[in-house]
Parts: sequence; C-alpha cells; structure tokens
Amino acid sequence: MQEVLVIIFIVVVGLLVVLEVGLRILGFGNPLIYVADEYIGYLLAPNQRTRRFGNRIRINEYSMRGESIQETCSPSTFRVLILGDSIANGGWWTDQANTISSLMTQFLSVAMKGKFNQVEVLNASANSWGPRNELAYLKRFGSFNAQVVILLINTDDLFATAPTSLPVGRDRNYPDKKPPLALAEFFTRYVAKPKPIPEMKAVSDEKGDRVGLNLDAISKIIALTHQANSEFLLVMTPLLREIGEPGSRDYEIKARQRLSEFAQIEQITYIDFLPVFHSTKDVKNLYQDHIHMNLQGNQVVAEVISQCIVKIEK
Repeated sequence: MQEVLVIIFIVVVGLLVVLEVGLRILGFGNPLIYVADEYIGYLLAPNQRTRRFGNRIRINEYSMRGESIQETCSPSTFRVLILGDSIANGGWWTDQANTISSLMTQFLSVAMKGKFNQVEVLNASANSWGPRNELAYLKRFGSFNAQVVILLINTDDLFATAPTSLPVGRDRNYPDKKPPLALAEFFTRYVAKPKPIPEMKAVSDEKGDRVGLNLDAISKIIALTHQANSEFLLVMTPLLREIGEPGSRDYEIKARQRLSEFAQIEQITYIDFLPVFHSTKDVKNLYQDHIHMNLQGNQVVAEVISQCIVKIEK
C-alpha cells in the first residue's frame, strides 16, 4: 500500500512539474506587473522583459513598451511619441516587432531616409488608459523632445473614467508582484473567480459630462504638445461592431460628432479610422477581438498615420 502511495505521489508531482514547465514556456509565471500612481492611476512597472505565448514584450525605464531610450534625442533623430491604451500597447497577443509603434518605425525609417539618421517611435501606453491617464503621464514625463505627439484612442475612450490605482494588486489583470508559480498564475487568471473591488463602483459611476471631461483632457494634451513645439495628431480607431452593421450606437455617434467638432475648433490633424475601415474588404481580418487590431490591422493603422506624418513634415 505504501509503495502505491509513493508511486501516486511521484506521478502527481511529475505531472505538476510538467505542467509548470509547459506553462513557463508559454510565459506564465512571469506576467507584466503594474505600479500604482497617484495621478496617472497606474503604469507598467519599468524595466521588464517577458514572453507571452511566444510574443516578446519589453517595457523600458519610462514604462513604455519598447527598448531603452535616452530622455532627449539628437537633432539627427526623428522622434514620435504615442500616448495610448491597449491598442497602442499591443498586449500579450502582439510581438514587440508587430506593435503599431514598431511598424511605424519601419515605415518612417524608409520615408525619412536622407533627412534623419534615425527614427524612434515611443509607445507610452497601458491597458484601459483614457485621455486623463495619458494627460497625467505627459505632465509627469514630458514629450521626450518628440517632433510629433500622437494621441491614439478608440471610441470607448471618450467615455473613460478618471484615473485610479484601485485595480493594482487587486484585479488579476493588474498584478503588482510575480506569482510563486506559473500554475498559480494560470489558476488565478482562468480558474478562480475574480474578486470584486467594491470601491470601483464609485469610479465607474462617475457623474457629469464624461465625454466633456475627456475632451478637456485632450485639449490640455494639445496645449502641452504645442508648448513643446511639437506637432499633434489625434487618431481614433472604431470598435468592430461600428463598422457596417449594427454600426455605432446613438450615444457613440453623438460623442464622435463632438470629437469631430472639437478637432475643427482646435485646428488639429484628426484621423478617424471608421471611414478607412468601412472601405476595407473583410474588415474582420484586421481585428484580434471586438476592439483590438491584429498584425494586419496594426499595419493599416501604422501606414496611414506614417503617411500623414510624412505629409506634415514636408
């Protein structure tokens, strides 16, 4: 009987070890971690490097998705700063080389050849950031001498709530430390029920004109960009359901109209990808899910933005 128990124990331990190793290969056990911030809400902790399902992810010293940078750049470098959420960031499903910022670097390096020795497209982003998070980041770190600052938002960002650090360390999608085992992370993410954060209700129930608050934040981002003598681009991508049927909902149409009028008043370059994607065949092939683009979608976004920048810089 004892021998049977020993064999069972060895088999179970062996299976757990195999599972642990397999999950480690997929990237579990080494998730990106977050740090709370009083004003920004939260950022990706600086200086991280991991792989997720084979996709390389690098976070630099300024909590950007990308390699290490100098705070300022030489006159021979053309630098672009993207402020955004998970669409700009790319998340776990996007390899470092396939993010919008990396693809733009490739496009602009060719287009700017002979004019600049180097092109850098910086990617300051985090999941679920809205314009007020992005404004707080810009206030904290500045624009890094970028000649062009891009605010990349999606339709949902017009309704984004105020920055909060409540999810950090409490929401399983915003861990503040590494798990002891890959198995522990897998269980937390895919098996265990998420633990509610009661205080988040007050955040999600924010009163007042939320669209107006976010437009005000965008206006302040524009002002800071112009103070730094940089060009500003506002870019918005649509939700998948907004393309074709059923189309944008009434409240989204109104918010979009307000944004369009806002862009005219502010006299800024505004790229709305809704009409761009409307004219694209098999638009579902551009999306990873209902909101995020895949590599093909990122390529379209990166190319259109890059072409716009080239026109501005001529």
